[in-house]
Amino acid sequence: MAVAVHHAGGAIINFSTSVTKLAFPGYAPYAASKGAVDAITLVLARELRGRDITVNAVAPGPTATSLFLDGKDSDTIATLEKATPLERLGQPEDIAESVAFLAGPARWANGQVIYVNGGAI
Repeated sequence: MAVAVHHAGGAIINFSTSVTKLAFPGYAPYAASKGAVDAITLVLARELRGRDITVNAVAPGPTATSLFLDGKDSDTIATLEKATPLERLGQPEDIAESVAFLAGPARWANGQVIYVNGGAI
């Protein structure tokens, strides 16, 4: 008979979005799906109690990737840049640094949604 082996420790990092708080018109289905990610993050953090597994989510804001920039004109991009106190779009590295923090030294952060959006919300 096979015996399930459960190893303690680890980090689960989900991807959400800042759109859930920014409430952009036209993004309702997307925001709703990511709202579910936020809920799963909190519930799973509690369900994995006692296993030393953290569960968090990173919620990026506007990030300068080809997927995000495709189809947006320069005026739209400039408006999005000015929407944050840092007055720029995020870079993929900005998001990666937050993920690395949650995967590594942030062992006390659990069940959290971390908004990485330059202060937009």
